[in-house]
Amino acid sequence: MSDLISIEAYLRRAPFLHAYELGDLDPREAPHTTWYSTDDAVALIYRGLATPTVIALADGDLAPQLALLARVVADLAPPFYAHLSPGLEAALSPFNRTLLAHSVKMGLTGRVAAPVGDVHWLTPTDVDEVVAFYAVAYPTGFFSPQDLGRGRFVAVRDANGIAAIAGTHVYSPVMRVAALGSIATRPDARGRGHAGRVTAALCHRIQDDIDVIGLNVRADNAAAIACYQRVGFEPRHAYDEWRIDAG
Repeated sequence: MSDLISIEAYLRRAPFLHAYELGDLDPREAPHTTWYSTDDAVALIYRGLATPTVIALADGDLAPQLALLARVVADLAPPFYAHLSPGLEAALSPFNRTLLAHSVKMGLTGRVAAPVGDVHWLTPTDVDEVVAFYAVAYPTGFFSPQDLGRGRFVAVRDANGIAAIAGTHVYSPVMRVAALGSIATRPDARGRGHAGRVTAALCHRIQDDIDVIGLNVRADNAAAIACYQRVGFEPRHAYDEWRIDAG
């Protein structure tokens, strides 16, 4: 299996597991991607960020993916990141590896009702306000100003400005897939339901154009998982995030 049509068919067998990879099949992401595949496994090197990321995820038997991942890492010099199903890190034994997080992939399982109250679409004209918000609300998170033009972001505001934001790390109407991310609440505005409100509002606004809506969350973030479950997401797959350095 080597053509992108076959790769897409494979990924759609477990769409919430592979939401990011499905988004990377969008033609605008093609320059950043290198695909590897067999009949039983698919892996990806994504080079759209400063440090490459390997994505290798398995829904079942790990053996085909382990064999494929060994080929992938042979073509890639550290440092790089890796998102792997548990157990696949065995293919990284030649390198120094650091576990960054045990994580969970969640998937939206139904329609989301329209939000109550005012929710604001964010655009590139809001970039300075958004950057200042994340510096306070989510300083360890990943946000690039260009994301405001590439994805979809919504916010709720209060008397002190932006109170909470939900955005997308993947947004592809072409592939009809989205992965939510950059969900955060200003510290002094927490405990008021804002995170669930912006998450639900974003899902409501994109659900007519998107069939697969997923998100990633740390496995130890019980409050966030509960929040997303109230919106309509369900935990689907475990995966681990790693940083790989030369051995």
